[in-house]
Amino acid sequence: MKKDQLDEFEVNIDKCMHCGACVGSCPQNAIYLREVVLEFNDSCTLCKRCIKACPVGAIKLVESA
Repeated sequence: MKKDQLDEFEVNIDKCMHCGACVGSCPQNAIYLREVVLEFNDSCTLCKRCIKACPVGAIKLVESA
């Protein structure tokens, strides 16, 4: 899956514990935890480490149509 085929990361706010595991796992520092909302910037290379690091599976990739 190429980056331009992605619409966005989807974070399930009901599952997210705001633990910061995804933030710490990102080698590009592309994830920020702002209060209770995760934000992803353009530095993301889609390595998917954040998805693997999330202990509750709250992050997933969403393909554009």
